[in-house]
Amino acid sequence: MSDRDLRVSDAEREHVLGLLQRAVGQGRLSLADFSERSNRATAAVVRAELNAVLMDIPGMVLDTAAAKGSLELRHTGSTVQRSGRWVVPRTLVLRGNLGSSRLDFTEAVIAEPMVTVELDSTAGSTTLVLPPGATVNIDELTPVMSTVTDKVGPGEHRGTPHFVLTGTLRMGSLSILPPPKKKRGLRRFFS
Repeated sequence: MSDRDLRVSDAEREHVLGLLQRAVGQGRLSLADFSERSNRATAAVVRAELNAVLMDIPGMVLDTAAAKGSLELRHTGSTVQRSGRWVVPRTLVLRGNLGSSRLDFTEAVIAEPMVTVELDSTAGSTTLVLPPGATVNIDELTPVMSTVTDKVGPGEHRGTPHFVLTGTLRMGSLSILPPPKKKRGLRRFFS
């Protein structure tokens, strides 16, 4: 079986969508072309289908290592937020100054059993909302004049996914939270 026949992951589809957006920004694709190719990329099952939407665009190739390897999110004096259904790579780098970050993993697509979150944050607040069953290890994180609140912890067993936090948090705060509890609806009966 060749690489062209291998099934693709959500991370690979997201990577190709990013390449198509870049091609629009460079003026290589019209918005109509982008829309048509994005639909094909989203529906792709094997790598040959993903490669087909990139073939005629110079310098654009499906990089499977980049698609599943790491993601870097940056902000300065602003807010970075991820929630809903988003693809979480093996390594997530979060660099921020004078702002806030909120990463909600409860509905995220997490293919790896272990996710490394590298923090490089100064004078900001970071909130991580972990999915059900997840555990976290903060032993490799260096807080400097900062507050770290871990409401999840390592648990009795290493959960899946397991988050490992590394890096440095300077003059800021970090809150690690479990998923929100589902609210019970009230039923009212009228006669």
